[in-house]
Amino acid sequence: MDILIKATQFILSLSILIVLHELGHFIPAKIFKTRVEKFYLFFDYKYSIFKKKIGETVYGIGWIPLGGYVKISGMIDESLDTEQMKLPAKPWEFRSKPAWQRLIIMLGGVTVNFILGILIYIMILFVWGTDFSTHKDVKYGFSIDSEFKSLGFKDGDNILKINNEAPEDIMDINKYLFLRPVQSIEVLHEDGINQIIDIPENIGKTMWEKGVLKPFNPRFYAVIDSVIPNSPASLAGLAKKDSIMSINGNPIQFWNDFTDAVKNNQPKQAFEISYLRDGEMINAVIQPDAENKVGVFPKVPAADIVGFQHKDFSFAASITEGSKMAYWTLHDFMSQFKYVFTKKGATSIGGFIAIGSIFPSTWSWAAFWSITAFLSIMLAFMNLLPIPALDGGHVVFTLFEMITGKKPSDKFLEYAQITGFLLLISLLILANGNDVVKLFS
Repeated sequence: MDILIKATQFILSLSILIVLHELGHFIPAKIFKTRVEKFYLFFDYKYSIFKKKIGETVYGIGWIPLGGYVKISGMIDESLDTEQMKLPAKPWEFRSKPAWQRLIIMLGGVTVNFILGILIYIMILFVWGTDFSTHKDVKYGFSIDSEFKSLGFKDGDNILKINNEAPEDIMDINKYLFLRPVQSIEVLHEDGINQIIDIPENIGKTMWEKGVLKPFNPRFYAVIDSVIPNSPASLAGLAKKDSIMSINGNPIQFWNDFTDAVKNNQPKQAFEISYLRDGEMINAVIQPDAENKVGVFPKVPAADIVGFQHKDFSFAASITEGSKMAYWTLHDFMSQFKYVFTKKGATSIGGFIAIGSIFPSTWSWAAFWSITAFLSIMLAFMNLLPIPALDGGHVVFTLFEMITGKKPSDKFLEYAQITGFLLLISLLILANGNDVVKLFS
């Protein structure tokens, strides 16, 4: 049932985005009196689930849910209809229109996606408002990864300011560090001392290369939520709801104390653990596995560990804040996009399973629209990449024509479209192949 709910949300979101994106091409094409032969949701290779011709356009739904398209007369596109291009150009064809009109038609899809993303964020804030946390809502401060302790951070720190300003949501600290320019962070140490810590310029790259994408995590008590069957912890007798009290006689209060103690334990060396169960203290010996792991998961923080504030917006305020959300969504996506072109990034690319998995397993309109807004902006950016077969490729060729006065030949456009299509198929196979590997590993 969880998978069905996720899949339904994904398909609905994808369908909305595809239809509106293609309308972005369809409407200006009609305004400029350009013939649109097909308007399809999903691809219809040799078969259509549904199709109906209205006027000069066939509207339909294909059976391959990898996108959608509009087939515009006189344009070399996904259909690779080269026979039409051999005939003399007709007044209603795309190739007969002035370059500025063709540019508008090609930019129509991404323009709609950008506008859609902004509008959705505006309505989310107006209808549901937003939840956020201040430094006072993180009751026990943050646990800090060892990579960041070398900069001066300490377990129990509370984040007061980022670049001399209080962040809107303190829980976004990891996102700020990884994707945004951060020069300094002001913290309140557990001993009550304030300190301003300078952040290296390349901190995001360091986080990526060392796999430390969440160096700050709210501290919470060392209480077990689940134990992997036949794991070292299971064999030692640990169970759900046990509170870990000490390791090798050293007191344990928070979960990060426990993980640090296990991490710092000599590999493959057994250690003594004391835990509390129903008011009774129990001692045991754990023999970690070959990877120095014991096989337990923590109880997730409750509301009294990390609290939230709620803020509602007037419609006027939601316009400003929603536009800001859209801007930072685009900014953050562009910032992390550069990591795709690394060896590690190539294995991190996700396909349809990865995208579908970000939808919640229970239906939530707030979550659905938030994810749809993100995907809309992501789709707009990806389509603007200067790759033949994407809108960005067509835009580059049209701009070249407008600047130089020379139009690329139909044969060149045909080869470019084929090259771009093969590249996109390769990326699609890579992304979904990564999904399958991760699914089974």
